[in-house]
Amino acid sequence: MITYSAEGVKMPKIKKRLISKWIKAVAKSHGFKTGDIGYMFVDDEKILEVNNEYLGHDYYTDIITFDYDEDDTISGDLVISLDTVRTNAELFHKTYEDELERVIIHGILHLCGINDKGPGEREIMEDNENKALALLRQLAAEEK
Repeated sequence: MITYSAEGVKMPKIKKRLISKWIKAVAKSHGFKTGDIGYMFVDDEKILEVNNEYLGHDYYTDIITFDYDEDDTISGDLVISLDTVRTNAELFHKTYEDELERVIIHGILHLCGINDKGPGEREIMEDNENKALALLRQLAAEEK
């Protein structure tokens, strides 16, 4: 089951049914099934608190992914700062919606085993994000 909730912020206007279908399709394309995936949308202060408490990091970030994968099933909690998503959208000259979709799938790609911290990994992550975003556009077009 994929769930969406918000704490301290207004729930973003996302098409939950479409996003959930997309997440399942992306996971499947990487050889995984989806288990329990929970999205929590928060503000910068909350993500800083989570980053400090669970990871020992003292900085803001757009997403923190807690991985509970078992075998071929991805499960996890994904905490997304809508404040940082908005800031990054401006920084990268993207729409807020496009940046939010990128961050939503970024966490799923982490659960699928794709990293972005080591040499050459960021490019691999970006390539996978772009493929996933193209799939979302295709799924959205099919629903019309």
